[in-house]
Amino acid sequence: MTSFLTALTTDDLRAAGVPEPWSFGHQDRVRFYELDALGHVNNTAYLRWFETLRVEWFGSRNLSFYGPDDPTFVLKSVMCTYHAPMFLHDTYIVAARAESFRNSSFTKTYAVFSNGKLTAEGRAVVVMTDKAGTTKVPLSDEMRQTLIAMDGAEDAR
Repeated sequence: MTSFLTALTTDDLRAAGVPEPWSFGHQDRVRFYELDALGHVNNTAYLRWFETLRVEWFGSRNLSFYGPDDPTFVLKSVMCTYHAPMFLHDTYIVAARAESFRNSSFTKTYAVFSNGKLTAEGRAVVVMTDKAGTTKVPLSDEMRQTLIAMDGAEDAR
């Protein structure tokens, strides 16, 4: 696994020590601009990693909309729990999955692994809205089935 920002297969993830239920992720390395004054990865870098993977994840599940009247997804909340510091040039894998869904939202979980060790975990609530972002729109049955089939998401309605 030497290419970076490339989606990894489930076999790649397992070989790198990433456990079930993670089935979507990519590998990257820590860059200088992601460090804080103490020389370890700044907390905001993890949220950027999650966002980068979230965009890839949406595309892989065919959940991106681009028409002028299409619904959109907005991030309602995001959090991160840090377990171990990371440093310049560390290679890591960030993984993402939909954990559960409700009527118009779903919860995504994230994990960052370096050398097979969990270094951070994240959680985000993503809501589907109209294009203006003012009115919630229900997830379609097809979307729910995609979240179940591809990520093992649970129905939390």
